[in-house]
Amino acid sequence: MFFPDAHLRVWLYGEPVDMRKSFDGLYALARNGLKQDPLQGALFAFVNRRGTQIKVLYFDRSGWCVWAKRLEAGRFIGDWRGLRHREMDCTGLKLLLEGIEIKRQRKRYRVMPQGT
Repeated sequence: MFFPDAHLRVWLYGEPVDMRKSFDGLYALARNGLKQDPLQGALFAFVNRRGTQIKVLYFDRSGWCVWAKRLEAGRFIGDWRGLRHREMDCTGLKLLLEGIEIKRQRKRYRVMPQGT
């Protein structure tokens, strides 16, 4: 993948984005929509309305980079109604890029109380 460090901050823009936007347009969305400074080294992910395309904007100390992916089948985001701007880790971004949406987290094992 394109990010070398697992400790990077990743921001997902929680509204559909016009995929004709490039460096300056995505920078403006990150700066004004997410209220974050893109020059600090975080990754910013933007998804189109149909959920079939994603662009990731980041600054690598020498210039702006935009990484894009388009799915041939399936969607990155199935339902926009529950999605909000949010921060996630690199694992969440990797899952999103693979088309895996985490809807509900549930503990796999349950600790039984003592004496039962």
